[in-house]
Amino acid sequence: MDPITQGTIGAAAAQTRANRTSMVAFSIFGALAGLAPDLDVFITSSTDPLLFLEYHRHFTHALIFIPFGAAIVTLALFKLFNHGLTFKQAYLASLLGYATHGLLDACTSYGTQLFWPFSDMRVSWNNVSVVDPLFTLPFLGCVIAAVVTRRSFWTWTGITWAVAYLLLGLVQLQRATDGAEALAAARDHKPARLTMKPSFANLLVWKSIYEHNNHYYVDAIRTGTTVTVCDGAKVEKLDLAQHLPGLDPNSQQARDVERFRWFSQDYLSPLPEHGLISDMRYSLVPDEVDPMWGIRVDVNKPPQAHVDWWSSRELSEAKRTRFWNLLNGSSCRQL
Repeated sequence: MDPITQGTIGAAAAQTRANRTSMVAFSIFGALAGLAPDLDVFITSSTDPLLFLEYHRHFTHALIFIPFGAAIVTLALFKLFNHGLTFKQAYLASLLGYATHGLLDACTSYGTQLFWPFSDMRVSWNNVSVVDPLFTLPFLGCVIAAVVTRRSFWTWTGITWAVAYLLLGLVQLQRATDGAEALAAARDHKPARLTMKPSFANLLVWKSIYEHNNHYYVDAIRTGTTVTVCDGAKVEKLDLAQHLPGLDPNSQQARDVERFRWFSQDYLSPLPEHGLISDMRYSLVPDEVDPMWGIRVDVNKPPQAHVDWWSSRELSEAKRTRFWNLLNGSSCRQL
């Protein structure tokens, strides 16, 4: 999730073991430790554009790395400021803060390697958006109140809010899934697989992607007082032999496509007119197939050359209007 949320939940976790005199220091160590796993964004390569995809939410986010990550944070911070904690207390605060990061990220749809090095599965529970002010701001207010008043009451109030919101996300996820399955059935489709993800900053409108007959069908499901559907679009599923027949299967670009397939959990579609392969899971408007990122393959490149990375986050006025119409339900219909 976003850094503000990660720091907030890290601080709150550390506050659960603080007393009135140590509340501020525990909060600082917990917040910074809660942010620390995302330092993996600095693992990049000027020649390999997919390296950052492989290592973001990788070993630094794994459950087994938590005690080591907390130790690194404690060693880095312990002598930086006059915090009044023993090393053991500082490590405890860091441990609690660091432990929250990977688990919170796993609640989103991006995918987090919690079980590295035993598995490279990207865990994604899909019950909260990567940015959601309604989740974060009340929680942040409670954490700040705990620091100001030195009262753990506010810490537990914030944690209660966060847990309740994530549980609500699971309920909404199930309602959205039921709606998407009903929509597929109404079309006489039998999805080979179906994935739901919350749209940006809310638990009301969900992006539905299901695979049927070598196509992906993308729709929005609105989970208000009743579940309604907002019909979207469909796009072909990537078939390398069909869509990129000139690609050498032994080339670096072919290997890069497979790396991108792993990252995107095999939700790949071609945009042959642009030479692109897109990650179908993400679009700015949930019922559209316009991708936010992908890779560009050029079959004329030498065998050792990598693919190029491509991204677009341009939110036009038309897209903003369309998204608002999904939120208020005006472009949706009853099943």
